[in-house]
Amino acid sequence: MDRDQILLTPGPLTTTLRTKKAMLKDWGSWDADFNQITKRIRSQLLSIIHGHDDYVVVPMQGSGTFSVEAAVNSVLPPNGHLLVLDNGAYCKRMATLTNKMGRKATLLSFNEREPVSPDALKKALISDASITHVGLIHCETGAGVLNPLKEISDICKEFNVGLIIDAMSSFGALPIAARDIQFDALISASGKCLESVPGMGFIFIRKAILESMQGNSQSLSLDLYDQYQYMEKTGQWRFTPPTHVVAALAEALNQFEEEGGQPARLARYKDNCKTLVNGLAKIGLEPFLDEENITPIIVTFLAPKYDQYDFKSFYNAVKEEGFILYPGKLTEIETFRVGCIGAINHKEMRQVVASMKYVLEQMAVVK
Repeated sequence: MDRDQILLTPGPLTTTLRTKKAMLKDWGSWDADFNQITKRIRSQLLSIIHGHDDYVVVPMQGSGTFSVEAAVNSVLPPNGHLLVLDNGAYCKRMATLTNKMGRKATLLSFNEREPVSPDALKKALISDASITHVGLIHCETGAGVLNPLKEISDICKEFNVGLIIDAMSSFGALPIAARDIQFDALISASGKCLESVPGMGFIFIRKAILESMQGNSQSLSLDLYDQYQYMEKTGQWRFTPPTHVVAALAEALNQFEEEGGQPARLARYKDNCKTLVNGLAKIGLEPFLDEENITPIIVTFLAPKYDQYDFKSFYNAVKEEGFILYPGKLTEIETFRVGCIGAINHKEMRQVVASMKYVLEQMAVVK
């Protein structure tokens, strides 16, 4: 095969040659030129959410989950109580990491096929005054459901509770504007819809809560308050940064702006999603979610109901065709997932549909 395999996952993603080439240079982590790259990235990220007036952004080493843990660890005080709105695996992960840090977390659970309910949140806040913060996964990629960000934000503001948003799989593609919503922290990462490589997260923090974060962290490396203060004072990262990842993100952000920013990226992903869903429908593969709940980030499909179907065999055969799929995240029903994001367009989506059709024909699942 003369090309890299296409990653149809929620991250890491397929990246452009320009992004890959940005990692060929070595950088000194304290060098002024590298510090300028970090400064420029932080400004570009704030521009995406129109957040320069009321928010700061703090880069963090590691995977996206590192940054979610850093946000909860730094924003939630030791006596805080986080209510996590739960309609999938990544919601449960937020509650788990909160409890592991010795903070109280409660799950408010919903059907994984549907968005979380703002009305249910309101009732929970009325009935339990100990809740200080709400945790929301914007796009729960366990099934691919988009949750109602604006409505949840409005309720949190009404009840004067903080909002921590995991926007890992939505930031850069779905519209998020700080002028329309209020949150204490919003988290995403380099290897998602900005189409860079994994290894770096970033957390938007509301300026009004910055000083209240001092002393909250029970971790040295995951302390966002200290990371922010040190970066503001010196322009440097506290600990060794992922220099090549930072350089790749800088180049990916340039391409993001050249493409037309969030609206253009969303339009391409919608086209990818439509091509995928319509193409697979023709060979009898149906989405797990109702049409109105499908987001153009990742689509969960019901596994074919044939004894000869086996996901591992299906996965390996599709991989041989040049495409990496993603296993299902659901526990009660067999599914698989196909991502619509990354440096791909409808051409690659048509190709993967054709490849899946061919593989299922070989498995005697499709005739």
